[in-house]
Amino acid sequence: MSQEDQFYIVPTETHNDLVQKAYEHRGFDDSECHAAAKFSAYATTHGIRTHNALKALHLDDLFGSKAGGCKPSAQIIKKENRFASSEVWDCQYKLGQATAYEAMDRCIELADQYGIGQVSVDHAFHYLWGGGYVMDAAKRGYIAYTNCTASITEVVPFMGSEPTLGTNPHSWGFPTTESIGFPVVIDWATSVIAMGRVQQLKREGKSLPPGAAVDKDGQETLDPHQVSALKPFGAHKGYGLSLINEIVAGFIGASKPTLRSDHLDDGDKHTPNFYFQVIHPDAISSENFAFGRTQQENIKVILDDILAGGNSDCIIPGQFEAEFAERTKKAEGLLFSENEILGFNKIANECGHPIWDLEQFKKETKES
Repeated sequence: MSQEDQFYIVPTETHNDLVQKAYEHRGFDDSECHAAAKFSAYATTHGIRTHNALKALHLDDLFGSKAGGCKPSAQIIKKENRFASSEVWDCQYKLGQATAYEAMDRCIELADQYGIGQVSVDHAFHYLWGGGYVMDAAKRGYIAYTNCTASITEVVPFMGSEPTLGTNPHSWGFPTTESIGFPVVIDWATSVIAMGRVQQLKREGKSLPPGAAVDKDGQETLDPHQVSALKPFGAHKGYGLSLINEIVAGFIGASKPTLRSDHLDDGDKHTPNFYFQVIHPDAISSENFAFGRTQQENIKVILDDILAGGNSDCIIPGQFEAEFAERTKKAEGLLFSENEILGFNKIANECGHPIWDLEQFKKETKES
């Protein structure tokens, strides 16, 4: 096992204590610190290393509380709305993780009452891994969707040379645990890879996949240190999906995408927008399943059919995350590389928290 593939087992409480301390040091209140730590642990549990606490705090350094793009303890303004199952929130630069948890919970309440619920969010800070929020809702029995615009434009449009789009992810979660053992989670950035992946590859000394990024001259590069912008996946298809997020945000209240990372006092808006939707499965059920199957039995039949024959080795979206969660459970702690632990120690030094010594953590083994 190479050094970059060796994981150390960090107790969840140890991780959460440091992350909460880091956010507290930056002025966030108890509920925000808790949401930030909870979400980072959830992402790490499911193997989403590109959106762990290191990424979250890096974003806060660049565009958040240190740069005026996120305001600790901001209060959400819930605007008057004539549509019973819809809400519009002005979050006044609130921390994205805390906002997203609250918005998804509210969507679930609305879906329980009306069959479907949606919350659109203006003026909030980036919420990181959208898949985590829809996965959580799916585990609770709901169909969930979210999209967002990014804090920074780092993707070039199809046939373009300058970045004017965010990575603009789409995330769907489906309550399929009863039928296949885990929720189906279809979660993708509209770039070939996320910028968090570039940062991870940089930490681990690895190269980018072909066709993923360009350098400052607009030329393709495999070196994560030379990345200036990312490419949309699937050429015009990924570009179109990214554009959807910008247009939805535009209807909510967004301003120019290229302004978001510039926190100028110019009267314009410089924050991402979110959209959340939750559907109660009963609200879309025809109750007309062949052979008297239940909804979950029908889902299993459909997925089994898709993976029949020569497709038995195919991966169902969400399977990787479920398998990594089992690996985390077996290890009885969160899994981090040595370079990630060094990254956490920089954060510990900043906020006056005791640093982590590699010797205090067990190494993951096949037996653990």
